[in-house]
Amino acid sequence: MALDTAVHAWLLAQLGTTTNLADLEVRYARLGTARAVALEVLRQRLADLIQQPATVNVSSVVAIGIAENIKALERKIASLEAGIPPAPDDPAVDDTGSEDTTLGVFYLRERARR
Repeated sequence: MALDTAVHAWLLAQLGTTTNLADLEVRYARLGTARAVALEVLRQRLADLIQQPATVNVSSVVAIGIAENIKALERKIASLEAGIPPAPDDPAVDDTGSEDTTLGVFYLRERARR
């Protein structure tokens, strides 16, 4: 599978414009959906951040903390897992959240009297 322009634009909107496009194409060919690619990239970024120290302080010079970045990545992952925002290659879903759009039929029959 190759990335089309809509999927390409959606992935860049979710992951940032500095994301390696060749890497995205390889992941998309392997995983098959834009949402799976975005989740894999974000989980990898989260794992990389968690391995680093959360704060670095140099007395009276500088203090750096990445705890908010970790929380932001966790929120982004949770929203993508919930299906927000919809990806261009997501299966069609109707208003009730069901993918099945077939129409059901009910037959009403009179009950026998006792």
